[in-house]
Amino acid sequence: MLHAVRIKGLVDEGAVSRRYSLGRAEVEDLLLDYEASGLIQRVEFADVRGWSLTEAGRSEGHRLLAAELEEAAAREVVADSHAAFVQLNARLLEAITRWQIRPRRGASMASNDHSDWRWDERVLHTLTGLARRLRPIEEQVSGALTRFEGYADRFDAALARVNQGEPTWVDEPRIDSCHTVWFEVHEDLLATLGLTRGADV
Repeated sequence: MLHAVRIKGLVDEGAVSRRYSLGRAEVEDLLLDYEASGLIQRVEFADVRGWSLTEAGRSEGHRLLAAELEEAAAREVVADSHAAFVQLNARLLEAITRWQIRPRRGASMASNDHSDWRWDERVLHTLTGLARRLRPIEEQVSGALTRFEGYADRFDAALARVNQGEPTWVDEPRIDSCHTVWFEVHEDLLATLGLTRGADV
């Protein structure tokens, strides 16, 4: 439960329930228990609301993840998977930037209006290649820690929706888009190894 809140950053009951196939009532009870223990807190600003970790919750999550990693003797496998993932990360970030921005004369940061299908096709070609590369990384790390299972399927599902004419599934943050799933894989690897985002690139 704490880990689901960690990797998603700000999450509601439904998202936690879906992420780890837990019953909604069980999730709601556990979240309230963690709130009472000072490990998570409700956050609201503008039209965004959900649960996030407190500092105590982050520390407890680190402790549990470190214990899991040691018990499974999985540090080397996770570190190797993380190193392979980092090699792909810059390509994903570049692809997302190209999806969002298409420079024009006099406007180097112009928004991509998706009117140039060749431009978008190049981005989707990159994402398709990244999907193929993500799967063996997941298979490697989930062989040691089964909670990593499912990321590649989720990425493929988002990409399939894009190819069916739903472009928001590339980068929309409030759905299981390609960018959302990729972000969560990265956060999961970082959290498991006790690393800070940005320190691994």
